[in-house]
Amino acid sequence: MHTATQQTIDDLVGPLDFDPRDLLRKYEHERDKRIQTKGNTQYVPTVEGKFKDYARDPWVDPGFTRAPIVDHTEVIVAGGGFGGLLVGARLREAGFRDIRIVEEAGDFGGTWYWNRYPGAMCDIEAHIYLPLLEELNYAPRHRYAYAPEMLEHSQRIGKHYGLFDKACFQTVITAVSWIEEQGRWLVETDRGDRMTATYFVLSCGRQSLPKLPGIPGIDEFQGHAFHSSRWDYAYTGGDSGGDLIGLGDKTVAVVGTGATSVQIVPEVAKWAKRLLVFQRTPSTIGVRGQRETPPDWADMSKPGWHKARRENFQRLISNIQQDIDYVHDGWTEISGMLTPIPRKEIVARLGRKPTREEIAYLNEIADYRAMNGIRARVEAVVKDPATAEALKPWYRWLCKRPCFHDDYLEAFNRPGVELVDTAGRGVERLTTRGVVVGDREYAADCIVFATGFEAGITYTRLLGFEITGREGTRLGDHWRDGVRTLHGMTTDRFPNCLFVGGNQQTVAAVNAVHLLDEQARHLAFVLREARKRGASRIEPTTEAVDSYVDLIRSSPRNKAQVDFYASCTPGYYNGEGKARRGEDLFVGGRYPDGAMPFYDMLAAWRASGNLEGFRLG
Repeated sequence: MHTATQQTIDDLVGPLDFDPRDLLRKYEHERDKRIQTKGNTQYVPTVEGKFKDYARDPWVDPGFTRAPIVDHTEVIVAGGGFGGLLVGARLREAGFRDIRIVEEAGDFGGTWYWNRYPGAMCDIEAHIYLPLLEELNYAPRHRYAYAPEMLEHSQRIGKHYGLFDKACFQTVITAVSWIEEQGRWLVETDRGDRMTATYFVLSCGRQSLPKLPGIPGIDEFQGHAFHSSRWDYAYTGGDSGGDLIGLGDKTVAVVGTGATSVQIVPEVAKWAKRLLVFQRTPSTIGVRGQRETPPDWADMSKPGWHKARRENFQRLISNIQQDIDYVHDGWTEISGMLTPIPRKEIVARLGRKPTREEIAYLNEIADYRAMNGIRARVEAVVKDPATAEALKPWYRWLCKRPCFHDDYLEAFNRPGVELVDTAGRGVERLTTRGVVVGDREYAADCIVFATGFEAGITYTRLLGFEITGREGTRLGDHWRDGVRTLHGMTTDRFPNCLFVGGNQQTVAAVNAVHLLDEQARHLAFVLREARKRGASRIEPTTEAVDSYVDLIRSSPRNKAQVDFYASCTPGYYNGEGKARRGEDLFVGGRYPDGAMPFYDMLAAWRASGNLEGFRLG
């Protein structure tokens, strides 16, 4: 870099109290010692085999039975989480009345049906995370809603929009196939159902299958063990609000220190005789600022307030300047730190547009500063220096899902709480008595696996069933060389089949429910327009799908993403360090320009009014 240019860049950066080269070496060292040859295969599934009991539903009567259903419904939706509920709600608003949601769980709620562990709450402000607040005139009780409120809200949506009427709970879809001569989908289930539908909508979350670490001896432990998403209150006592009196004489081991563990640890620490927290990689822990929300927390008097607040948040975390920050939380604060220098100022100071390398350097320095602040907070809160050092995250912002909590770090100051840092290796094995790390065995009465959900798996594996389209084409085969869609929501050879969720070829969105709502609105528009035009069949053309896939795969941002995540510590974001293509990344293979441009693109497509790319019949 030219000396004068370097001086200008240095002036823009300002004085540094750290050496970027030293930080980079530290990041690389911490990453390298965590890379395992197994990648995602280091985990074992819970949907079948000897660990299937970890995935059973503890919230329902296991003896539930009903007669098989053989009937026709205009729309069948697979999945009763926020995605399925939003599809049902937006379709109702669009004039559709005959809607059935099929759900494996015993009620609506999705992740908030399953995740009832103590301390469970959303990590996006409730006033932008919870769906349909304006339509239902509902104000969340806390800045970050707790799990019971989100389950209640799911039920509220179901009742308001009449979605309980034909819902099939405790029902697992086993096969979905297109019947060409009837122009219908046949949906078969484990309860002997043979239901048909004009439209089939897939709304199953990407992170819905609990995973366990493939630790030697995991099936030998003779104490009590369960996955965090299947919390056993019969053992611990209490409920999601606390009172875990069953742990008063117990040593509890929590395996994992991701977003779930960050919420569990402070609650278990209050009740367990002893708590052992086993860590492979520390999470970033920002300030959450949890509190009850007064009635005027958000101005709900203006029509469109909910959409405006969501979009304001999304623009801020996408580094799009806004005059006001409605949410003003850890997400927007750190996003502001990551873009401290307006592009116009950089251009003015350099006298030209900055190069990619210069922008990358400025971003890197801003990232180091933000993460230094995260690490400084650990030092300020955690009293034991060795524990504090082990809890510091040494990687770039967004290498792992950021966490925000007011009590997690403080929990390690309790006398009965011990952090067992595995120096990046993870737990080595389990014994009949406990957990082994290095040459030490840690005895435990109970193990809680806060090890998250399966990610980076095929759709067939995720769904547990195959979708067969025209001429016997199976979705697994159709997508063998990668997902291929139009707008991430439909694919050729699968008429009247639509996808809703954080699928590849949509967009990476911190606020996943915002994405779900944009998709549900889009889907409702497409089906309503098809109905208006007298069409009973819609399918994207192969040319339209090819064009959209080319747009995704030819984007330089795909390579930039792969390069960034290759430098990150292993985790589900980068296929446990094994991702080599954009499609291998949890957030990869997406619309290249970001969330708001994606939503704007969908809105412009709808505004054109010609259903471009679809064949109607």
